[in-house]
Amino acid sequence: MSFTTIEHAVGGTRLVKLQRLAAHTNSTVLLKLEGDNPAGSVKDRPALNMIVQAEKRGTIKAGDRIIEATSGNTGIALAMAAAIKGYKMTLIMPDNATDERKSSMRAYGAELILVTREQGMEGARDLALQMQAQGKGIVLDQFNNPDNPAAHYASTGPEIWQQSQHKITHFVSSMGTTGTIMGVSRFLKEQNSAIQVIGLQPAEGASIPGIRRWPEAYLPGFFDKSRVDSIIDISQGDALNAMRKLAREEGIFAGVSSGGAVHAAIKLAEQYDNAVIVAIICDRGDRYLSSGIF
Repeated sequence: MSFTTIEHAVGGTRLVKLQRLAAHTNSTVLLKLEGDNPAGSVKDRPALNMIVQAEKRGTIKAGDRIIEATSGNTGIALAMAAAIKGYKMTLIMPDNATDERKSSMRAYGAELILVTREQGMEGARDLALQMQAQGKGIVLDQFNNPDNPAAHYASTGPEIWQQSQHKITHFVSSMGTTGTIMGVSRFLKEQNSAIQVIGLQPAEGASIPGIRRWPEAYLPGFFDKSRVDSIIDISQGDALNAMRKLAREEGIFAGVSSGGAVHAAIKLAEQYDNAVIVAIICDRGDRYLSSGIF
């Protein structure tokens, strides 16, 4: 008799319909609940895939230490994946990450190194590469590793296509590493090139966990702007307002970037007739409680 393991619980998340927030439109807004993954976010998919593929190539082996720069969700997912596979994990992140994120990483056995908010993700990425050069571990490099978008091409995209009954007209996703939008866009446009792919970035001055406006020198290496039909700037206020409404009026408890995705999806629903819009709900809201945003 064989039984499944936690590794096989990654993916296969539900796609659900907004009941009230888009009821004033004649379009359908569907939400992909990635918080249902074992470590609680969409990042479970690429984190596990990066480790599995590195094992297959012989890049990492039993007893190795993995080092990664992260703003939160990828770090938690990598800490989980490393625990599943038996690797040591060092995560480098800005010190303004929520306590829940830091505690979750430590719960999975990861070692944390904090850089200042001013150093940010760019500083964390530089330190990770410096430590690798010093022989302190191996960097998977979520920002340039093609196994990141490949995870979404192999799983997230096909799931959305099937669950939407091939009717999806628009796909909305926040852009952090851009792995989700790159992988899903590639798959969906192979099925129907007319599907519109909309990326989200924070408006100037906004600070939304999981969404970035990258300086040109730090743009993820696999980002291909031709795979994104349009980019929407999301304000802090709009993201927070939609996030709170999502919990209070739909019963979907999610993070700030998910609020931004829902805000954008509703705006699209108001612009187009009979559209079928799928938005990624990146994670769960309990990861942000200590920040007081609810």
